[in-house]
Amino acid sequence: MTGYPPTVMGMLEHWEHIYATQDPTRVGWYEPGAETSTRLVLDAVAAGARSVIDVGGGASSLVDHLLEAGVDHVAVLDIAEAGIDVARQRLGQRAADVEWIVSDVTSLEDVGRFDVWHDRAVFHFLLEPDERRRYVRLSERTVPPGGVAVMATFASDGPERCSGLPVRRYGPEELANECGPGWQLSGSQGHAHVTPRGAEQRYLYCTFERVPGARLA
Repeated sequence: MTGYPPTVMGMLEHWEHIYATQDPTRVGWYEPGAETSTRLVLDAVAAGARSVIDVGGGASSLVDHLLEAGVDHVAVLDIAEAGIDVARQRLGQRAADVEWIVSDVTSLEDVGRFDVWHDRAVFHFLLEPDERRRYVRLSERTVPPGGVAVMATFASDGPERCSGLPVRRYGPEELANECGPGWQLSGSQGHAHVTPRGAEQRYLYCTFERVPGARLA
């Protein structure tokens, strides 16, 4: 699989194939402690957030840290059930405390309401403007005014491809423009992710606040 899947089914097949053929601890995006994501999301929890949805969370260990922190409502959304199964098996009985959503984020109309929207490395795969619009509209419907979004994409000097797929790279202003007036950029930072094979990938982390009074899309 070297090209960009043109349909939701194509994308689903791509990621299911990745999980079926590769060790989830050896894929390029694997990050054992999810340290930056965990810190930024738990900052929002410390400020009063009680619910978090991890978009594209799959096998990520962020969910483990959120459960340990006592977050009231934790959800993980991923297009590939095989990725979610990795997390379920790792969590064991604690998996029952998580809402698992198997779907493509750009095809959903509603996922409920959450104080924090977290996305590490989904948005940069959305090459089509309409995909990005649907993603942003769902985030606006999901997070109430005063809520938070933590988003990580490849930075402007990051890789041009990931897992055989092309990506869009972002600077803070570019990402803020994509997120639109419903989200206000409150902070950004670079992050150097080292893959299991030792390659460095430059990420951009941005934190947004949901603008009070902004019209829902």
